[in-house]
Amino acid sequence: MSERCQEKLHCKPEDLHDALSIHTRKVTDSCRDKDCIEDLRVYLMKDSQALLDTAAGAKVRCAELLYTYIDVEPVAFNRNRYCIDTTFFYRIIADATINSARPATLCGLAVFSKRAVLCGEDSHAHIFRSDTRIGQPDGTTRYYANRPTAVVEVLDPMVLSSKVRDVCDCPCQETTAVQIPDFIRSMFDNELVLSGDRRRLFVTLGQFSIIRLERDAQMVVPVLDFQLPTKECSDSPGGAEDPCELFSRIPFPAEQFAPTGCSNHGEPEPPCKGSCYTCT
Repeated sequence: MSERCQEKLHCKPEDLHDALSIHTRKVTDSCRDKDCIEDLRVYLMKDSQALLDTAAGAKVRCAELLYTYIDVEPVAFNRNRYCIDTTFFYRIIADATINSARPATLCGLAVFSKRAVLCGEDSHAHIFRSDTRIGQPDGTTRYYANRPTAVVEVLDPMVLSSKVRDVCDCPCQETTAVQIPDFIRSMFDNELVLSGDRRRLFVTLGQFSIIRLERDAQMVVPVLDFQLPTKECSDSPGGAEDPCELFSRIPFPAEQFAPTGCSNHGEPEPPCKGSCYTCT
């Protein structure tokens, strides 16, 4: 081992034990995206759609990422390149203005799909594990044992703007029906309206994401020592420590009290967390 590596590990050569072979995942390629998703249609629940049809207007309050579906397919005539098709499912919470009464809450679903092409390296090995599961969220049973694994890291999107349009005023008509898995539908208290509506809610979102491809790899690493846990086991669900003693060790969250600024022409941005989990 080089002297530079020894300095990083803060150890002496005599402290190193035999080398150890480990199994991990090698990142073959990655990319990052800053997507501005304009005029994304919101599929409202049945009761929310009825409110929007009679409302004077509506404004999206927040958006929450529910699930990300990822599919990896090889690029034709290029064995090292793979297409990563990613579909994001968002829960959208909006406020509708009805007469001069208190705004009514609308809840719906928005779907956004994108594609990235990355290098996944070539592999002829078929890898199977004892815990392999071939069932997919869409009900299929496909499994490819020699393709790289796609990983998508994404933040909850930022709501940039929203608008309400009559169906006849929409700039383009949808050519294909959106595919919504059953487990996504079950996250809503009421049926989602996909067609037959008179007015539609559209939202523009800003999203940050990182996409990468990984392959299984074996590596040989120097061994300092095997790590043993230092925390003692407890049979109490809430822990054996005194709650006030535990609280006293939590640092004061001063940053939570600092002003965070305003948006939407001087109006404070409403909190999103918590509101997105209740559609009623």
